[in-house]
Amino acid sequence: MNNNIIFYMMGGSAALFVIIVIAYFILSKKMQKSEYKRIQQLQQGTKKNKFSNEVLLQKLYLTYIKIPFIKRYALKIRRRLEIINIDDEYNTRKGTAKILTKALVIIVPIFIVTIMITSSNFLLMAILLIFEIFMVDTLIDGSVDKIDNKILKEQIDFFSEIRHAYHEFNMVEEAIYQVSQDDEMSVSRQGEKIYEILISNDPETELEKYYDIAPNSFLKEFAGISYLTKEFGDRKVNGASLYLKNVNNITQEMQLEILKRDKLNYVFQSLSVISIAPVLLLEPLKNWAIGNFSFTASWYNGKAGMIVQILILILTFASYVLVRKLKDNGSTGINVKNTENPWQQKLYKKKMIKKIVDLFIPKVGSKEYRKVQQYLKDAASHLKMEWLYINRIAMAIITCIASIIIFSQLHVIAVNYIYTEPTTDYDIFGNLSAKDEKKAMEITEQDNIVLDQFRGKPNTTTIQIKMAVQRLKYYKEAEEADINKAVERIEGKLAIINSEYMQWFELLLALVFAVIAYMAPIWLLIFQVKMRQLEMEDEIMQFQTIILMLMRIERVNVEIILEWLERYSNIFKAPITKCVNNYEAGAWEALEAMKEEVSFIQFIRIIESLQAAVEKIPITDAFDELDSEREYYQEKRKESNERLIKRKGMIGKAIGFAPMVCMFVGYLIVPLVFIGLTSMSSSFSSLTATK
Repeated sequence: MNNNIIFYMMGGSAALFVIIVIAYFILSKKMQKSEYKRIQQLQQGTKKNKFSNEVLLQKLYLTYIKIPFIKRYALKIRRRLEIINIDDEYNTRKGTAKILTKALVIIVPIFIVTIMITSSNFLLMAILLIFEIFMVDTLIDGSVDKIDNKILKEQIDFFSEIRHAYHEFNMVEEAIYQVSQDDEMSVSRQGEKIYEILISNDPETELEKYYDIAPNSFLKEFAGISYLTKEFGDRKVNGASLYLKNVNNITQEMQLEILKRDKLNYVFQSLSVISIAPVLLLEPLKNWAIGNFSFTASWYNGKAGMIVQILILILTFASYVLVRKLKDNGSTGINVKNTENPWQQKLYKKKMIKKIVDLFIPKVGSKEYRKVQQYLKDAASHLKMEWLYINRIAMAIITCIASIIIFSQLHVIAVNYIYTEPTTDYDIFGNLSAKDEKKAMEITEQDNIVLDQFRGKPNTTTIQIKMAVQRLKYYKEAEEADINKAVERIEGKLAIINSEYMQWFELLLALVFAVIAYMAPIWLLIFQVKMRQLEMEDEIMQFQTIILMLMRIERVNVEIILEWLERYSNIFKAPITKCVNNYEAGAWEALEAMKEEVSFIQFIRIIESLQAAVEKIPITDAFDELDSEREYYQEKRKESNERLIKRKGMIGKAIGFAPMVCMFVGYLIVPLVFIGLTSMSSSFSSLTATK
């Protein structure tokens, strides 16, 4: 029967092959007579025989968006690149595939190495793999930031060519169009977009739309100044074009920003790696210590070693997040998270979850609600109030569950180590020989037989253990002293095993850790607020540059200046927005209310000058010192940036090196010294007792 089935299958396969061959020849003849042959001939001149990197990246993009986990990152990169490339689908896909491929090339080997190194410790492996998944976001953000920086540097040359083109055409839109068409830089697409805005039927509305998607604030300023110059015309100030003077001011701002970013990247480029390094060094360090100092095995393989490992991992994670926040703080890069439909929003739409979350959110208008809302505003966070509380609740639940799992795992580790530890006195000066290790494991196996009998029985007496030991074949011919020694040893082991169970204070600790995790998002917001406060002076100097550009343009008033300050503000956005909303009800009163809300003296001076410009004097007179002391402010801005970078560097180094210091001190030096001294003390005590 089986032979007949095989025969029929072979015959059917042969027949199918013949049919395919006949169909191929028939289709080939038809194609030769059709337009297909002519199309093939036309394609021959355009096809590349060599390997095409461009085609590969396009194919990789199509592959990435089909893979569930990777698709999330591909779409995240795409959203940011769409802003930079502006309707250029080909380059958006190419850039997305390129960045994601680089990230995978780096992270996949790290995944493999982590699995190989931690194959014997599944808990540590799981923690490391989760942590490394988090690293993917950082790698992707860093790659996109490089593209942002590249565009910023291209803008220097772009604006320089705008100056020459403006001299030739004396028309803003024509100068922008000419430069955008001649250059093949990434910023040229932005120039084309600005040109389309200027010649549109409703440039003001189109300009507002562009403000929402511009890659950086300097392009917003350039687009705004170009529009105002086109609408109100250019004028001469001290014999020079006001438009070109304003473009030069923007260029100087960009040069300062590029220098600031380069210095920050230089200061922080190694700190991120240093803060992560302890995660990958824990297992090799442990193996080295045990290999060279065998007396440390009981500590590293036991509960104490695991607790220190977990603490170092938590510290590393916290340091990594803080260093990243510290470096990225104040970045002009666009934040695309507002356009997403995050998991928090999806959860909040579920009625049951919404009811639970609403119980934790403070009542609208309460002191606590206003305080948290202020933190979100001051930190320039993309989170909504309900998203923040979903994060807090989720972190608390995850931390509580993880803590209980870790505590139970620690008990398992302690018990397993009792059952697997070679029973002998470790020699501080070397490892056990193969013969000694074999003998030690035999003793352990005999102890385990007794332990299994009395495990879970806390009322076991010494006599019961002694009787069980005497029944073992291993101790039938042993002396009384050896039996007593074995009983004492087993009694100690049994006491440890019977005490290794979940206790009430561990549940209490899990709840304490959950409360800490619940507060962590708020503490992170406070940290971001503190770091942003370091950049107050830098933002005030940006305001001065904006006012300097606007104050000599005809028909510009205080309200327009406030709208521009609101558009480019970051730290002072909330009070300026409130002032703009209340401006029509009373200009002086709105400015006075804003002055009462802020405490930074330099911003108060700007507000007072705006108040003077509302009723008493022209805007040019109110801010005349900005123009006359321009060089002084430029030098002051440079010095301010230097101080900012220095302070951030000091804070970053303290945070970044903390995990490395704790690893060497808490995981290597302290155990070696403490256990070494304890072992030496025990050895000397044994020698003294023998004598």
